[in-house]
Amino acid sequence: MKNSFLSLIVIAISIISSTDTFSQKFPRLDVSPMDAATYPTHWKNSDKLVKVIYGRPQLKGRALSALAVADTKKGVWRTGANEAPEVTFFKDILFAGKKVKAGTYTLFTIPGENEWTLILSSVRNVWGHYTYDKNNDVLRVSGKVTESEKTIEAFSIAFDKNKDDIVTMFIGWGNTVVSVPLQEFVTEN
Repeated sequence: MKNSFLSLIVIAISIISSTDTFSQKFPRLDVSPMDAATYPTHWKNSDKLVKVIYGRPQLKGRALSALAVADTKKGVWRTGANEAPEVTFFKDILFAGKKVKAGTYTLFTIPGENEWTLILSSVRNVWGHYTYDKNNDVLRVSGKVTESEKTIEAFSIAFDKNKDDIVTMFIGWGNTVVSVPLQEFVTEN
């Protein structure tokens, strides 16, 4: 009986100590994870105006100009990493003063020194910019470029509202910040 009990303990310890060799490895995570930004930003507010889902590359000591230019061989930049960002407008809006119907669009950009061209495309679920086709453009607007006081290591998109009730979409990376105003389109009766 004593030998049986001792054998049982040895077997149990062997099984417990060997579980690590049978465990599965967690898949390698993407170095440019996805993120999302919404407006209004507070989680309690379910009446959203806009949401954008995008990939967040890191500078890692590289120059933004080299990264953005290297990715524009097709004439546009995917605006981030991996999948091109998708912007969902939950209501009809004015995007840099131009009307856009509620819906989901892919966001491409053409970086410039003083302004960026922001492109809303009707094609969705796009990886990179490789299948970009100008014929699918819904709208092109200009975004104002300013310089950030601090370096923005991770590519970021955020929204903020000013005192005039104008919401601004900010795209920031490195020392570059691009801003585009948007607001709900209201028809006058």
